Amino acid sequence: MEPSPAPAEDTPTMPRRAPTQQRSRERVERILEVASALIATTGSDAMRMSEVAENAGISIGSLYQYFPDKGAILRTLAERYNAQGRECIEAELADVRDMAGLRVAFGRLIDIYYGLFLAEPVIRDIWFGTQADKGLRDVELESGRLNGALLSAVLKRLRPGAEEGELDRSAFLIMSLGESTMRLAISVEREEGDALVENYKRMVLREMEAG
Repeated sequence: MEPSPAPAEDTPTMPRRAPTQQRSRERVERILEVASALIATTGSDAMRMSEVAENAGISIGSLYQYFPDKGAILRTLAERYNAQGRECIEAELADVRDMAGLRVAFGRLIDIYYGLFLAEPVIRDIWFGTQADKGLRDVELESGRLNGALLSAVLKRLRPGAEEGELDRSAFLIMSLGESTMRLAISVEREEGDALVENYKRMVLREMEAG
């Protein structure tokens, strides 16, 4: 029987339910590996579902069983990168006990993020694509809120008398501006990008200390 027609490739949708069988999980990982390699080589705009299926060694119908369209693949990759980023943030901030420790940890986090986006073309591609894809924008927004919550938890430890809603908003803004700074920094020449990242770190640290 012929597979059902796939949705348009520019329509952001959710991935299908995560597979539970080992063979299916391995197939999903293979699909994502192939998609990442294609994005790194030609970019997500040029990637086609038929190309992913062929390189993964599966039929197009099998591919659609896991991912209804290209947007679902990109969303899955974005969510994975965001989850890895949150793990990094959580690990760096876990032992912060004072403002001096926060200064060191936050500066290190920004350097780690910047290095990651400079080195990883798939992350860069997905980030640049968020502005044109509502599904990816929603993923980025949720990631900013979750990252902000991690920073806000630290600020609340350091400032027990501060208004919690204000700290939540400040942390959300700081993390969201950090993502925007990274996107800007990797869009310009390296020297200018390095300077922009350093300026962001100084601005944010001054704000956190003043608060």
